[in-house]
Amino acid sequence: MRDLRLLPKAHLHTHLESTVRGATIRELGGEPPVRDRPFTGFREFADQRAAVRALLREPGHFRRVAEEFCEDEAAQGVRYAEVTFTAAAHGERLGDLAMPLEAVLEGLAAGAERYGIRTRVILDHSRRRPAERLWRSLELATRYPEVAAIGLAGDESHPAAPFAEVLAAAREAGVRLVHHAGETAGPASVREALATGHAERIGHGIRVLEDPELVAALRRERVPLEVCPSSNVLLGLVPSLAEHPLPRLVEAGLTVTLNTDGETSLAAEYQRARDVFGFDDAGLARLARASVEAGFAPEEVKERIGAEIDRWLNG
Repeated sequence: MRDLRLLPKAHLHTHLESTVRGATIRELGGEPPVRDRPFTGFREFADQRAAVRALLREPGHFRRVAEEFCEDEAAQGVRYAEVTFTAAAHGERLGDLAMPLEAVLEGLAAGAERYGIRTRVILDHSRRRPAERLWRSLELATRYPEVAAIGLAGDESHPAAPFAEVLAAAREAGVRLVHHAGETAGPASVREALATGHAERIGHGIRVLEDPELVAALRRERVPLEVCPSSNVLLGLVPSLAEHPLPRLVEAGLTVTLNTDGETSLAAEYQRARDVFGFDDAGLARLARASVEAGFAPEEVKERIGAEIDRWLNG
């Protein structure tokens, strides 16, 4: 039984505001959320994140949480992370569009140098918010090469259609697109994320099994799913971890990556995959390798982490 903290990993689906340390939240004047009980619903989940966002007011706050993110991820064996950040919303709130993202990028750069982890940022946009804000996110994405992608998040009952123009412009500009879908809504939301949203990956996607034709298309096109089992249970979308569809998604031949949504540590999520779903070390290494390959890291970074995974498994 190899140590899963030492398994080299990529982390593709985690929200910066959900990873802020409890001690940091207290120092900034907030009350840390309780993480060992389910949410009462998606609204409580969103409100909790909003409360943490409101604590971040100065460049030093953003730099700090970004650097601490790097330290915590590196301790879990993460070699490469794509961290989601709602930059445009922070910029609007604080009256400076660029400052929050620039400060986060400074913190990530410092963390990379100190802890040996590579990072990029995904800028998300709530489906409940106007398209004008998503245009601002696209502006930031084209200005800063450290931004890997933009994408829609939040309540999936709100369609992607109102954002079609900006998403098409992002694709034309070479900005990658990754959308939350198939979590709180069904397979139709995944189809829309692919067709209207030009998604290269699907955030969550756990309900695709309800649509065999969609499963076949995702398998054929090798569209990765960013699966976050513990988060799905905490949100009440799956009754228990034992009933989570992760093993069935893998058995269906889909490209499955294992992630946290920011609600747990990645090493702990891999441990649950071992303990609850019975993945052996080879199966866990395949999940790790799928995450590396599905990421937007440079090819040389992918090759290096892939070789490290081989050494972990065969050493």
